[in-house]
Amino acid sequence: MTETALTVSIVIPAYNESDTIAACVLAALTQTVAAHEIIVVDNLSTDGTGDIVRALQVVYPDAPLVILEQNAEQGLVPTRNLGLDFASGDVIGRIDADSVLEPTWVQEVTRAFSDETVSAATGPVIYYDMPLRRLGLRADDAVRRAMLVLAREYHFVFGSNMALRATAWRAIRESVCRDVDDELHEDIDISVHLHEHDLRVVYVSEMITGMSARRIDDSPRDYYYYVNRFERTYQRHNIRNVGLRVPMWLLFAAYPALKMVRKRQEWRAHADID
Repeated sequence: MTETALTVSIVIPAYNESDTIAACVLAALTQTVAAHEIIVVDNLSTDGTGDIVRALQVVYPDAPLVILEQNAEQGLVPTRNLGLDFASGDVIGRIDADSVLEPTWVQEVTRAFSDETVSAATGPVIYYDMPLRRLGLRADDAVRRAMLVLAREYHFVFGSNMALRATAWRAIRESVCRDVDDELHEDIDISVHLHEHDLRVVYVSEMITGMSARRIDDSPRDYYYYVNRFERTYQRHNIRNVGLRVPMWLLFAAYPALKMVRKRQEWRAHADID
């Protein structure tokens, strides 16, 4: 008897992402193994994000591209939850609206979840708007692997590049934090609840997505508030594992150097234009 292939849904929460959503959706549409469905959840966008997705539906009428609207409230968590709840695939990928999946992403996800003990998977990112992208990918992969070793029994899933077995999402659905005040890292929160339910998370180096380094453009104050979401998430869950704080420390330490690279990149771009 032929074994039925796993189906993979891709969920993309979006708020005012008109600059990135087309590239994000097109990358999801052009996979070596087709996604079962691609679900964009528009959360009260005012910049035409939804119109861009609807235009892509016209251009690709046979594509399994769905747009949902989450108009009840502003927020990533309820927007994400609507998409994850709606998805009908065996596995649910969750990426950001500025993510650009590598062409083999669905293929690698399918391979990872062919192991029935795997409940969630995550992988590295390549920053497509930074120099030395492939070198950066190798560094990102190495850092994330080191983070998993230092965190010991906890395994992270990263919001820009993650997939959950549908049964795992249903198992943690009612326990994930609502985060009404938008203070937490929602992907770390998912990781904690997967761990609490004894659901296995794997890291897959070949499961690659591109993403923007635009967070580096934040002011130091905004950037450090964002990074401190790690600490606030751990405090909410009363977690004291020192290894889990490594990502936060690394991001704090890397900011000045990354900011300098970003500024140099902008300067060179302006020089080329002139």
